[in-house]
Amino acid sequence: MRLTIGVDIGGTKVAAGVVDGDGRILEKVKYPTPANSDALADVVCDAVEELLAHHPAGAVEGVGVGMAGFVDETRSTVVFAPNLAWRGEPLRDRMRRRIDLPIVIENDANAAAWGEARFGAGRGVGHVVCVTLGTGIGGGVIIDNQLFRGRYGIGAEIGHYRIVANGRRCGCGNSGCWEQYASGRALVAEARDLARTAPGRAERLLKPAEGNPDRIQGHDITEAALEGDGAALECFAVVGDWVGQGLADLAAILDPERFVIGGGVCEAGDILLDPIRRSFARHVTGRVVRTLADIRIAELGSQAGIVGAGDLVRV
Repeated sequence: MRLTIGVDIGGTKVAAGVVDGDGRILEKVKYPTPANSDALADVVCDAVEELLAHHPAGAVEGVGVGMAGFVDETRSTVVFAPNLAWRGEPLRDRMRRRIDLPIVIENDANAAAWGEARFGAGRGVGHVVCVTLGTGIGGGVIIDNQLFRGRYGIGAEIGHYRIVANGRRCGCGNSGCWEQYASGRALVAEARDLARTAPGRAERLLKPAEGNPDRIQGHDITEAALEGDGAALECFAVVGDWVGQGLADLAAILDPERFVIGGGVCEAGDILLDPIRRSFARHVTGRVVRTLADIRIAELGSQAGIVGAGDLVRV
């Protein structure tokens, strides 16, 4: 099978790589994400052309691009990008002016989920839900080995289903969204709140923050938890419980064989995974009689977006 190029558009960098049929990245380049969104399509093309220059004509069969936002059902137009001024941006058509290859545009969480399903922690399983715990919650759903996108291409926005009636306000405009309770941002909020109300218990968390709860960061919490700090472990237990509740609700709707949990919060490993599994088993409907979905940590890390975007060109 010929090679493809996968592109992952992030807030600070555009990363692109040559991906083979086994999901391996053979070569990679990075460009800074331009402050001017009008220049972004050209930067993406620059990265692709740099990689193409290193391979003979015909060796690369297509380009897949993953980015945060809503992508239409034809996988060509960015309907809405929260971090850019794009509304109805015909990204594929703009790229085709310079790149004479098949091009697929996809939501970045969907691309990463596809990468994990094909070559990572979800390989060999036909029904997979991937959940990325970052600043918010991203996700992707694979049903019968097919990426579920919904009728208009913007399905699987799982971070924004409402888990608490009239709960915390969310940047999406609603309130009570799952990501307000189960994301990396939620973990930090939990730690800062604990440090304000019980500073004596949060001494380890406050140390790298120089005593200021508002300066506690996610990596501080993870480091403290890995050292066995009780306050940090409590924060992970709270967030893990919320994650497990959300997975239980998703299982009631989708009945997957496996959940794959990714994102920076997962650096804590079993410290996060154990409370997730306990909460899931406690809250899932029909738990006495049903087969419980397996829950695993993602394997591809930051490479999942490139690998998944590159492989989606072949689908």
